Amino acid sequence: MENKDLGKTSIGMDANLAGLLSYLLGFITGIIFYVLEKENKFVRFHAMQSIVVFGFIFVLYIVLKFIPFIGWILNIFVSLGSLIFWIILMIKAYQGQYFKLPIAGDIAEKNS
Repeated sequence: MENKDLGKTSIGMDANLAGLLSYLLGFITGIIFYVLEKENKFVRFHAMQSIVVFGFIFVLYIVLKFIPFIGWILNIFVSLGSLIFWIILMIKAYQGQYFKLPIAGDIAEKNS
């Protein structure tokens, strides 16, 4: 679902740019934008989705490092998948879309 008028942000930048930047450094920028943005639901949605998705990937990456061989191989796939998610989520946010991932999107929607 695309939203042409994304409204104003309390941080003084375009909402689609703020949404994109929420994903830039994974959950770190997600936390920053979630804390800073008080009004805009679009930015808060993407910031929370960034926190959930990349927070989960970060934890998964750490857990897999402790599993010999198979964990290391799975980490390659997790890294590739997270790169693909990262690119898609940034593009969709910049296009002004609420691109909702299955579980993370539901959490983000409830907390935005």
